[in-house]
Amino acid sequence: MLLLGIDEAGKGPVIGSMFVAGVVVAEEDLFDFAAIGVKDSKLLPPARREVMEKRIISLAREHYVLEVSCQMIDELRQVMTMNEIMVRAHAQVLSRLQADRAMLDASDVKAGRFAERVKAASGTSMEVLAEHKADRNHMVVAAASILAKVRRDRSIRELEASLSCKIGSGYPSDQDTMRFLENWVKENNELPPCSRKSWATARRVAASLNDRPDP
Repeated sequence: MLLLGIDEAGKGPVIGSMFVAGVVVAEEDLFDFAAIGVKDSKLLPPARREVMEKRIISLAREHYVLEVSCQMIDELRQVMTMNEIMVRAHAQVLSRLQADRAMLDASDVKAGRFAERVKAASGTSMEVLAEHKADRNHMVVAAASILAKVRRDRSIRELEASLSCKIGSGYPSDQDTMRFLENWVKENNELPPCSRKSWATARRVAASLNDRPDP
């Protein structure tokens, strides 16, 4: 049996793209994934994830990583909710890969509803299931979480290199990220192109322009 795991990285950040990864594994190959230590990406240090990415790709029957840019997220949020964007993104990954059963890390409070919506949007005939914390409970989803997380982290490093400044993780809870946003707005009188301008955090930082005293 071929198993497909799908997970995302970067749903919540105010900076950078979101990545949704899918990995197809033959059931009998799960032993090989266990042998190399595949587990939820959040439980692995960055350097270890980088090594695991290469080994997962070499062992997987298929894989695919979808990038959803901050500009695309902002544009789509004008006509749909973030939950709907998550459904469409997962469905796109699902439609690109072939397996007997797919397991998704649920991006909805109701996991069953998320699975049904993704299946319907993808047009697939395969069995589609979803669970909360599937990246901890299913090795094939953990493998997908590693691919998504490595691509997300790499994209942030590339942004830092292109802008010659420290961005941090891109999450609103990160002081480096907030410092980057605030300094960019002060120096350029606008939000950076790599930010999700539809995010409340970004709008709040942008609004601070109007609170400055006149020179």
